[in-house]
Amino acid sequence: MTGGLDPTEEYDGTVTVRVLDDSGTRDKISCSSYEEAIGVVKRNVGSATVIEILDRNGEAVFDSVDMDIEDWEIEWKHAKRRLSVDVEERECPYDNVACFADDLCVECKIDAVKDANT
Repeated sequence: MTGGLDPTEEYDGTVTVRVLDDSGTRDKISCSSYEEAIGVVKRNVGSATVIEILDRNGEAVFDSVDMDIEDWEIEWKHAKRRLSVDVEERECPYDNVACFADDLCVECKIDAVKDANT
């Protein structure tokens, strides 16, 4: 539907899932994205003692002891959405905080139509 322009977030194997089970076995699974890492965690959460998602710096961003993967995934998606918002700065002459360059308030739309017709 989007003509091949789906947003992607690729990390080229720099996101790692570390799985520790009761026998002391540690597995490190390289993932190409956080979506893939979340899937690995969901598949292994029942059979592992501890699962961690490590970022490209090797720091744990998720730990199954302290967090639920479903809750963490929701928070991760919200944070990703906040970071992806790229809105051009615009000062509305009517001080409308909901007026953006690509989504004008009603007053600015009226002004734009007036300006176009003059």
